[in-house]
Amino acid sequence: MPDYDVVTNYDKPSKELVAKFATIEESASIYEVMQKNALPGNIKPIWPGTRMCGTALTVRNYFDDNLMLHKGIDMLQPGDVMVIACNGYNRSGGLWGGMMSTSAKARQSAGLVTDGAVRDSMLIKELDYPVFSSGINVFTTSKLAKGTINQTVVIGGVSISPGDIIFGDNDAVVVIPKEIAQEVYEKTVAREEKESLLAKRIFAGEGTTYDLCGYDKIFNSLNLKVQA
Repeated sequence: MPDYDVVTNYDKPSKELVAKFATIEESASIYEVMQKNALPGNIKPIWPGTRMCGTALTVRNYFDDNLMLHKGIDMLQPGDVMVIACNGYNRSGGLWGGMMSTSAKARQSAGLVTDGAVRDSMLIKELDYPVFSSGINVFTTSKLAKGTINQTVVIGGVSISPGDIIFGDNDAVVVIPKEIAQEVYEKTVAREEKESLLAKRIFAGEGTTYDLCGYDKIFNSLNLKVQA
């Protein structure tokens, strides 16, 4: 990536592949395939039932200043998810609020993820704009500080590059690196199809996860004493 504070050109997965990811049932399915790249559990949807899928536009922000966030909004393209890395600083919900969500929604952004805080949650709900954050409060911000846009950022130990696919639901936000997105999608679909078949067998009375998944064999190998 060139050494610019604001990068405007970067690769994205195809719109068709992103649309396919949007049909995945659960974030857990994607995580289980990768066994990594789930953001920390304190980053949650501000309203239950929220779903989001799009490509990352990354912003590195500092403390309680949101100048770079406003610039990022101006750069949003349809289907982008704004990913704001604040180094876990969540004392200022004024970093992101209702008018910023309105602007992002108008630009057809797919949503927002931040390890910082947000505010104006009721308006954001009315907008039906997906927002995942580590907190909600009303404290204000300045608009003076530098930051970066579309450089790789880290949230909760997970590296996120511009163009990576971001999938969020009620359970988690997961990051799918764009370089392996096709492979992850195929494996995720196979996993969900396998679980769908398992569910049908369970409801058909064939057994439970205990025996159908072979966990009974593991249990028996432990030589546990079971009351008769």
